[in-house]
Amino acid sequence: MALETLFLPDLLWEPVISNALREDFGTGGDVTTQALMQGQPTLRASFVARQDGRLAGLPGARLAFTLLDGRTRFTPFRQEGDRITRGDVLAEVEGPASAVLGGERVALNLLSHLSGIATTTGQIVDAVEGTGVSICCTRKTLPGLRALQKYAVRAGGGSNHRHRLDDAIMLKDNHLALFGSNIPAALAAARQRAGHLMKIELEVDSLAQLAEALDCPDGPDAYLLDNMTPAMLREAVNMIEGRAIAEASGGITPDTARSIAESGVDILSLGWLTHSVKALDIGLDIRTA
Repeated sequence: MALETLFLPDLLWEPVISNALREDFGTGGDVTTQALMQGQPTLRASFVARQDGRLAGLPGARLAFTLLDGRTRFTPFRQEGDRITRGDVLAEVEGPASAVLGGERVALNLLSHLSGIATTTGQIVDAVEGTGVSICCTRKTLPGLRALQKYAVRAGGGSNHRHRLDDAIMLKDNHLALFGSNIPAALAAARQRAGHLMKIELEVDSLAQLAEALDCPDGPDAYLLDNMTPAMLREAVNMIEGRAIAEASGGITPDTARSIAESGVDILSLGWLTHSVKALDIGLDIRTA
């Protein structure tokens, strides 16, 4: 994936990195480095992959050092979204020891976490290759990290669901309860409120609910088919007949993704891509310059 398609401005990285550095430095700073450092030594360090995977988070890693000291030089050797192999040198940082050692943990934590998301997303994308299905994340992101986590999903070849509550109207069970589970009334109210550019998605967990919605003149633009078996999903896709986007959600794992994708749905959405993936093992090998 080309780097330019993954661009995320520093404006969105900086608040996360700044807060993480403040959390790590506390009120006294890096007392270990302060105690041992004599003069202003320069260090050079290499980010090295300890596992195969997909790369995401280099811009944040860079800021973890340059926000501490503008003299620090950060040189990437790989691009965001690249497939990487154990032993690959991903980037190099060189600068004052106080910045390199002070920013090390924040840089590694973020880079490993985002690369873990990109890696897992890429595995699911590979699993459904050839089906034409998009792999999508959800709003089940860690507070404060949504923009970065969704960026990492894109780095892995996936796509993003809505970023915020104001992106689209999404009617789930809890919203339908406001209308006594009356789907036609809820859809009519949503359509009246939606502007001409705002999409509406309806969550259904049975074929009966889907049939009721399909009979509505104010039908949604997309259906979230929740926790349905592949057989149910195939029937749902036949019922929808291309009139709206069909999105499958719930119970999707690396082992089940292919069979669910082959049901004919357009999108697989997976909340665990952002809320519970394992970090990719990346190390920082430090040496004196």
